[in-house]
Amino acid sequence: MAPLSLFSLFLSFLLLLSPAFSTNSEGNALYALRRRLSDPTNVLQSWDPTLVNPCTWFHVTCDSNNHVIRLDLGNSNISGTLGPEIGQLQHLQYLELYKNDIRGKIPKELGNLKDLVGMDLYGNRFEGEIPKSFAKLKSLRFLRLNNNNLTGSIPRELTSLSNLKVFDVSNNDLCGTIPVDGPFAMFSVPSFENNKRLNGPELKGLVPYDFGC
Repeated sequence: MAPLSLFSLFLSFLLLLSPAFSTNSEGNALYALRRRLSDPTNVLQSWDPTLVNPCTWFHVTCDSNNHVIRLDLGNSNISGTLGPEIGQLQHLQYLELYKNDIRGKIPKELGNLKDLVGMDLYGNRFEGEIPKSFAKLKSLRFLRLNNNNLTGSIPRELTSLSNLKVFDVSNNDLCGTIPVDGPFAMFSVPSFENNKRLNGPELKGLVPYDFGC
């Protein structure tokens, strides 16, 4: 067989295996998440890393190509932290982790999830700043971070998210001013309330956007 034919055969073999490699990496990322979490009610009991892919795991939804597109762990009585490996779920569209006891910083690697449409992290104990990397989530429509312990200012980079329809950061400890550009022009006061150091809409040219931080 000619060398070119052998090379073509090898490429075909790699393409055949690539979905398995992809879904296995997603399974590895989810299992790494599981190891970070305390799960007293065993909602993650079905997360078996020996399976070919995570598509049969409870609370995980896949598309027709066996890529993980939803993670539904809202109100699941879990606690712990998130790690950078969650950014490996490259096809994820919905991340639902609301009303748990997850603490620590929100990983900046979530900004790698370019297909993300909805992210609900509200009702946890997240701290630190809202990652500026969220500005890369151009498909994002719903971002709810309310009822956490987040600090710092609202990143001005988020004003570039033209598809953003719902944004809620109420009941945190944010500071500075509220953006007024892009989608932020339509967000109402309740989306920002109960942040004692958040000083109202940004006054461009008069005070810095992080005034009071």
